[in-house]
Amino acid sequence: MEVQQFHYDNKIVKNFLYATMLWGVVGMLVGLLLAFMFLFPNLTDGISWLSFGRLRPLHTNAVIFAFVGNAIFAGVYYSTQRLLKARMFSDLLSKINFWGWQLIIVGAAITLPLGFTTSKEYAELEWPFDIAIAVIWVVFGWNLIGTMIKRRQRHLYVAIWFYLATFVTVAVLHIFNSLELPVSGLKSYSVYAGVQDALVQWWYGHNAVAFFLTTPFLGLMYYFVPKAANRPVYSYRLSIVHFWSLIFIYIWAGPHHLLYTALPEWAQNLGVAFSVMLLMPSWGGMINGLLTLRGAWDKVRTDPVLKFMVVAITGYGMATFEGPMLSLKNVNAIAHFTDWIIAHVHVGALAWNGFLAFGMIYYLIPRLVKTKLHSTALANLHFWIGTLGIIMYALPMYVAGFTQASMWKQFNPDGTLVYGNFLETVSEIIPMYWMRAIGGTLYITGMLILVYNIIVTIRKGSAVTDELAEAPALQNVSKRRVAGEGWHTWLERKPIKLTILATVAILIGGIVQIVPTIMVKSNIPTISSVKPYSPLELEGRDLYIREGCVGCHSQMVRPFRSEVERYGEYSKAGEFVYDHPFLWGSKRTGPDLHRVGGKYSDNWHLNHMYDPQSTSSGSIMPAYQWLVRNELDKSQTEDKMKVMVKLGVPYTDEDIANAQQSMLEQGTQIEKNLYSDPDFAATYEADKQAGGQDFIEMRNREIVAIIAYLQRLGTDIKVKDTEVTTTQN
Repeated sequence: MEVQQFHYDNKIVKNFLYATMLWGVVGMLVGLLLAFMFLFPNLTDGISWLSFGRLRPLHTNAVIFAFVGNAIFAGVYYSTQRLLKARMFSDLLSKINFWGWQLIIVGAAITLPLGFTTSKEYAELEWPFDIAIAVIWVVFGWNLIGTMIKRRQRHLYVAIWFYLATFVTVAVLHIFNSLELPVSGLKSYSVYAGVQDALVQWWYGHNAVAFFLTTPFLGLMYYFVPKAANRPVYSYRLSIVHFWSLIFIYIWAGPHHLLYTALPEWAQNLGVAFSVMLLMPSWGGMINGLLTLRGAWDKVRTDPVLKFMVVAITGYGMATFEGPMLSLKNVNAIAHFTDWIIAHVHVGALAWNGFLAFGMIYYLIPRLVKTKLHSTALANLHFWIGTLGIIMYALPMYVAGFTQASMWKQFNPDGTLVYGNFLETVSEIIPMYWMRAIGGTLYITGMLILVYNIIVTIRKGSAVTDELAEAPALQNVSKRRVAGEGWHTWLERKPIKLTILATVAILIGGIVQIVPTIMVKSNIPTISSVKPYSPLELEGRDLYIREGCVGCHSQMVRPFRSEVERYGEYSKAGEFVYDHPFLWGSKRTGPDLHRVGGKYSDNWHLNHMYDPQSTSSGSIMPAYQWLVRNELDKSQTEDKMKVMVKLGVPYTDEDIANAQQSMLEQGTQIEKNLYSDPDFAATYEADKQAGGQDFIEMRNREIVAIIAYLQRLGTDIKVKDTEVTTTQN
């Protein structure tokens, strides 16, 4: 039998590991800054690109796609070569994958703080980046599948199955959720509107967690846990059941993020049913991982790599128990929009993703540089500090969530809300925010210990070089099943067939849920009184998106007595037919805004934006003073309206031609309303005198557009005479 010599590409693994550590520190530092902004809301006053609304998506993208993404690529490139006994298909594709991904991350780090965002959770990057992500992802998949085709190992190990499912599913999710029409180089509108956009986004959002933060890490678990423990996987059969049931069921669960919203009831219930079923394969995978360590518990006590991996798998089990529980309607009614969800997300992120990545780094770096880890004691210190950080982060957030839910729903005997002022709930949970900040500080301290430990280890070791390996050439792979061969054993010899079947498994759920909602117009009844936004309101909405207001405020009043009493009539599906994108939100740090139109004067909104604490004592909302100073850019208004027409919004040619005049008239009216406040009038006149030729009329400032948009929200319908039709405009 011919034995072939070849070299594993270790340099690409090294590059991704270094990037993992760099972006991990950056993403966690931004997260820690955000945690302290809950305690000191004026921490970055006056600096627009350091405002909470703009930094929040930077934090989530940095942690998910920069830290976790680079860890995935590092682990996949290392394990794939050894599982398939082959160097990666193309060194050039590997380099394009690495440098392309880093350039996208840098682009995100620049554009998100500047306010270029689509506002979609985990998909905030604008359309040029969406295209770049798709291209680099295809490069990764091309390299992965090409390596499988030239492999020297007959069967594909379980980790490879998860890598394949990750590649095909993320590609499908990203492409369909990112369909948008560009207005300019860094501005676009989603092709979906309202309810449809919400369903597609959370089909993507939930399954980005499933197929970017879960399935690739399960593949890494199936490789690195047995390697680190020097034990075989507990059950091959369980791994088969785990894989196919997980990828089939996961894709259906997205609607559980939209329970009690304007999403059609059938879609909500479908999401609940599959979310509950999801518990079984998820825990099957957890059990398979933990039982792989049977007989190796003495090693777990001394080896920090295994310590990190045990807590990671436990965190996965906790998060995947909690997910199905949160999808139950009675539980979701309590937890949704509260800090309970923040706790849930971070148990998965900090324990499952973070700790598995740390364990993998501690395992790989000494092997790549041919030396021992500099300090096992420091690695153990990192483990205990990180574990304490997770506990001190998550537990207070659970308490905060329960506190919010309880206070929001309490009534007096006379039927009025006990806590009618939203800020009463905010004040109550400030101590929990302090605990979260302390927990986050501990966690990133552990990360910095890792960085130091790894840097010293690298300096003590040798340069990373390609590793010599040898394996027999793969010959005579039969296309047919041989006698006594199981169907899955046969399938493991067929990477293309396996990829196709995995694609079919994940497409079924998406097609069943999304196609009826998009194609059957009667599923989204329209309301005749709902009209498109005026040009100034449209510009205000874009500013609302730019500033990340959706990160703290929902626009979805659920049909609960407490919410209708607090905010107004519950939200109807037909109210959102012109919303590209939807802005329902997923967290209430501040109150819901769907019915805010007309509740407060224009002056109140101006003062609230300029100095939130002046209108709402105890508010933790940061100031948006630049909105009061900045001139509104009206140069693209007509282009925005033309794109909206292509998306089905019924602007007429006359509406578009008169857009500038319309904005001037509506802005002038708001300016007159502002003059009703003597303090404003005096200050404004003084500014006019001092500004001279450079003075910007109030009617032409960004704050006026924001006010126009906020005053419009929820005013299209009158509850008593709402007329509902069965066709969509």
